[in-house]
Amino acid sequence: MKDVYNVGFVGFGMIGKVHAYGYLTLPLYYQPVPLRARITHVCTTRQETAEAGASLIGAPHAVTDYRLVTENPSVDIVHICTPNDRHKEALLSAMRHQKHIYCDKPLVATLAEAEEIQAALEAYRGTAQMTLQNRFFPATMRAKQLVEEGFLGKPLEFRAAYLHSGSADPNAPLKWKLQAGVIADLGPHVFDIIYYLLGEFAAIQTLTFLAYPQRGGAEDCMMALVRMKNGSVGTIEATKLATGSEDELRFEIHGSRGALRFNGMDAHHLEAYDVKTGGWTRIDTGQRYAPPAAPFPGPKFAIGWLRGHVACLAQFLQAVANGQPGDPGLQHGIYLQRVLDCAQRSAREQRWVNIE
Repeated sequence: MKDVYNVGFVGFGMIGKVHAYGYLTLPLYYQPVPLRARITHVCTTRQETAEAGASLIGAPHAVTDYRLVTENPSVDIVHICTPNDRHKEALLSAMRHQKHIYCDKPLVATLAEAEEIQAALEAYRGTAQMTLQNRFFPATMRAKQLVEEGFLGKPLEFRAAYLHSGSADPNAPLKWKLQAGVIADLGPHVFDIIYYLLGEFAAIQTLTFLAYPQRGGAEDCMMALVRMKNGSVGTIEATKLATGSEDELRFEIHGSRGALRFNGMDAHHLEAYDVKTGGWTRIDTGQRYAPPAAPFPGPKFAIGWLRGHVACLAQFLQAVANGQPGDPGLQHGIYLQRVLDCAQRSAREQRWVNIE
């Protein structure tokens, strides 16, 4: 292994920032880190956005030609974070130059493009992985363990859905993701989580729906009937018409001896049903499993707990920058201390205590 791996990003929109966040925080989660890496290159289609991205994360090089990343001898790892239809050329270039590759979903835009990638794999010697992060939630890792242990018995039926609501508004602008459609955008995640838990697909029947043809774009909604090779059957839905939903990936799997269900909006928990005992059990998952689960911040802290700390720190730093008091400030800390004292006194004296 090298002492330090150089990392280049091709694309640096929202997903690029998400990938970069991983590098910036890995040393806090893993000690030691799996390998030492530094982001050295950011590539976007415009010089100003490339420079802004590079400046944001401290990368020394901002470029607009992906080949300055994928063909650069100094770059070891390439992240593909562009829109779907721009993956292929950068992927093939990175593969020809034997880079390690971390590619956002879907792999490419069409099956024909995927076949080009397949043909190039014969000569590729690097390490490549797709960004299918939902199988790495502690709850989905636990679900996988239970399935492999036979908790479900014979898998019988399932339902899985990935629900967004952004296309329900007829005035929503036609962005590239709407042009790609939900099968390409949300489909990889929901199909992958079922594959991860139940194995290969045997057959599928799909209905798609475009809510506002006048807006253009591809399908806003997909509903599929699916038969799996293990004999189970189910439904898979991917939609951006689910008003009231945000980023809701969920599944429910029923077997002859048990059932499992999960909702990504409550990522800390997996629910399990055992026919021998009856009733659904809510399992606290947290970071309780083997790597790639991490011991930081600890198994009892809810998934997403760290985000509150980041926001609290940001509030404080903004107050410092503005020359303003922190909020909540020390006065509030004093008030809380008084409340705590009253609570302790009430417990000792077994009576009501007024808080003034």
